[in-house]
Amino acid sequence: MLQWYAVKTPPMKETLTLQFDGGSRGNPGPAGIGVVVSAEDGTPLVTLGRFIGRATNNVAEYRALITAMEKAKELGAKKIVIRGDSELIIKQMRGEYRVKHPDMKALYNKAQALLREFESSKIEHNLRHKNELADKLANLAMDRRADVMDVDSSASPQLDATPTASAKVGDRFDCPRCGMSIELRQASKLGSHQLREFGCQCGAKMKPAQ
Repeated sequence: MLQWYAVKTPPMKETLTLQFDGGSRGNPGPAGIGVVVSAEDGTPLVTLGRFIGRATNNVAEYRALITAMEKAKELGAKKIVIRGDSELIIKQMRGEYRVKHPDMKALYNKAQALLREFESSKIEHNLRHKNELADKLANLAMDRRADVMDVDSSASPQLDATPTASAKVGDRFDCPRCGMSIELRQASKLGSHQLREFGCQCGAKMKPAQ
């Protein structure tokens, strides 16, 4: 299998916007989360839908919020603006509502601990029509019961043998969007027709280092 490691993650000086959504079909029932992390100019750096099994709507919302902050930390973010369409979660995070349910309390505590790791943060209520991408990602993840990276992606991703098929041990690849670099440490034993391009955690395709 392909093995790689991150060589560098440049410090993130800009303020990232985190949009999150969670849903459950049955409440509780099959549940999914949607996360969008965007740069200051609105460029999506992370788009993620994830199936989380059986959960309530509110648990899914907290799981989405936590995942969004974790992804922002992976990008090196220090300043964030959080936007979600769940009035309950937003007001609980801002201290306007109390958290009573034990399951919710544990997730609330984890979310608050993550929030304190950022230098600055702001939590805003997002109207549902402005949270459309996160909602679509959550629903697509529930439909497929799997992670999705793009609402337009197919259920069976297209395979592409370039540039991974020709990569050699020691080759480096750079992300043109966020600047992360990786180095190939062990070649794959799969056939070239089974390989795909390297993808960065920000969602962009990695390019061979110049």
